[in-house]
Amino acid sequence: MPAALTQIHRSTDRFVTTIDWLHGRHSFSFGPHHDPQNTHHGLLLVNNEDVVKPGTGFRTHPHQDMEIVTWVLEGELEHKDTLGNTGIIYPGLAQRMSAGTGIWHSEMNPSGGQSAHFVQMWVVPDTERITPAYEQLDITAQITKGGLVPLASGRGHNAAIAIRQKDAVLWVGRLKPAETVTVPDARFVHVFVPKGSADLEGTGRLAAGDSARLTAAGDRRLVADAATGAEVLIWEMGAHLKGY
Repeated sequence: MPAALTQIHRSTDRFVTTIDWLHGRHSFSFGPHHDPQNTHHGLLLVNNEDVVKPGTGFRTHPHQDMEIVTWVLEGELEHKDTLGNTGIIYPGLAQRMSAGTGIWHSEMNPSGGQSAHFVQMWVVPDTERITPAYEQLDITAQITKGGLVPLASGRGHNAAIAIRQKDAVLWVGRLKPAETVTVPDARFVHVFVPKGSADLEGTGRLAAGDSARLTAAGDRRLVADAATGAEVLIWEMGAHLKGY
């Protein structure tokens, strides 16, 4: 087991990309932003929080050998890919794209007036060169019950989209004010708070955009702010990626 460690990564610590149609904030090295000491945590390579202006977006581009999960916070995102998949991603709809041997796709904001605000996360697959695949699933009913809900899982959880990584599960929670959940006990855990704020036991307050990188830290209570509540995305991972 690795040594116990807790690292807090504040919203203001993130890399920032700002162009005319996009405001992106990156928890790890991404594109032209590179820090050899900040490339990943566990199996998680990318944790990007993006705001895309109406009528714009990421035009057709390629990926390979990556499990890509997108979670919309506000607005809508239109997905199209070379497998023939099309669809509108909205809050409550989990989406996964397995890039495998190679896939091209676009992600555009179809709205005429509202920005699209979303988080996109990449984990490495446990098997390379698989056939590309796509999946989406509305988990709104599960989220509204409270607590943490499996959003994407390589372990066959019910109500979760499937990813090709047996050592990773992504949990989501829309926590009501003062609601308490238990962060999973795993070798590597990444806690990200995109909306609201929450107090993490033994660490303190995580504001919107903050994250905690936990290594062999045990289970911990996470308490949503009594006024705002919190939306949280928590990766539970049993392995660490080497070579990055």
